[in-house]
Amino acid sequence: MKGNTAFKPRLALRRRVELAVAVALFIATFVGIVVLLTLIVVILQKGLPWLDWDFITGTPSRFPEKSGFKPAIVGSLWLIALTALFAIPLGVGGAIYLEEYARKNMITRLIQVNIGTLAGIPSVLYGVLGLALFVRFLGFGRSLLSGALTMTLLILPVIIISTQEALRSIPYTLREAAFALGATRWQVIAGQLLPAAAPGIFTGLILSLSRALGETAPLLMIGALTFVTFLPESLFDPFTVMPIQIFNWTSRPQEAFRGVAAAGIIVLLVFLLLMNASAIYLRNYFERHRPR
Repeated sequence: MKGNTAFKPRLALRRRVELAVAVALFIATFVGIVVLLTLIVVILQKGLPWLDWDFITGTPSRFPEKSGFKPAIVGSLWLIALTALFAIPLGVGGAIYLEEYARKNMITRLIQVNIGTLAGIPSVLYGVLGLALFVRFLGFGRSLLSGALTMTLLILPVIIISTQEALRSIPYTLREAAFALGATRWQVIAGQLLPAAAPGIFTGLILSLSRALGETAPLLMIGALTFVTFLPESLFDPFTVMPIQIFNWTSRPQEAFRGVAAAGIIVLLVFLLLMNASAIYLRNYFERHRPR
């Protein structure tokens, strides 16, 4: 009886604490959503009057009414395509090796710790590394190739970690069944594990590329241009991207450039929403078609 009477007050206290935590989390979520919606409304109000086809296809200008966004859009598409070309094979291949081939010893544990640490490093430090390694040491200059390689370093740890987690989510019995039927290790990986882990892998890949699309600090560090009126035609051409062009417009003294920057933000948000929507679509598609 004494134990029961002592338990009831503690139970009531835990319920009050649980209620207080739930209310605090709800308030925090509500405030965050309100702030986000307020920012979106303000951006739409300022940017929509400036958003038209001439803005999409035009080039930057010193006059707000003549400013366009095309070089930044094309530069971003180039950058994301090259980053995906470099980062996806390296990231997915590294994750497969660490998860399926590498021995579980002190060296692999040390590698895992380092990958986790690199995933949390501020992006500006990758810009410093890209400036020292790609721009100066390898002599690529302030080019599109240097930017893509820097972005590859930035998202590579995230791709490796997300791919490993997707592979770990597959029951080990699937591997054992495939091995029991005489499949080689690579046949198991290519025929069973990768299709089954595809929803998580594609989600991690696209969200990583979305992060690269919105990054500014590393590209500023390697010297990406803030005012470009031409389109890149090779890997060694100078370039700009959407976040940097938006940063350039917001730094201008004319008030009209705030509206131009808001129009650029709307375009960038559309690209990010399309990439996230494609991640959701691919995840749902491979969820329906994964091996059972």
